[in-house]
Amino acid sequence: VQLQASGGGLVQAGGSLRLSCAAPGTITSVFWSNDMAWYRQAPGKQRELVAVITGSRNTNYADSVKGRFTISRDNSKKTVSLQMNSLQPNDTAVYYCNAKSGITESWGQGTLVTVSS
Repeated sequence: VQLQASGGGLVQAGGSLRLSCAAPGTITSVFWSNDMAWYRQAPGKQRELVAVITGSRNTNYADSVKGRFTISRDNSKKTVSLQMNSLQPNDTAVYYCNAKSGITESWGQGTLVTVSS
């Protein structure tokens, strides 16, 4: 699965951003079979899971983003999105899209989100 992420940028604290990740070259049934996730990596820190959504749209979130971030997917368009609201400076990181099915895992290029105070 080849992933293309977009939507990062600079936003003030309290603002919103929407990240998108597309898998245009993937067969729809293959995309559906993948759990899709967003990870982030802040400067000097390890990469961490932000949110994950299964093919049947079950979701799970890191405690730090619960109630502020929403992950969604459109299997027909082969896209996954992350709506980020009430952004805070500690949300600043490079965000990565991830697809996982069994032992097969793919990563998109990172997209930088910077939240100014």
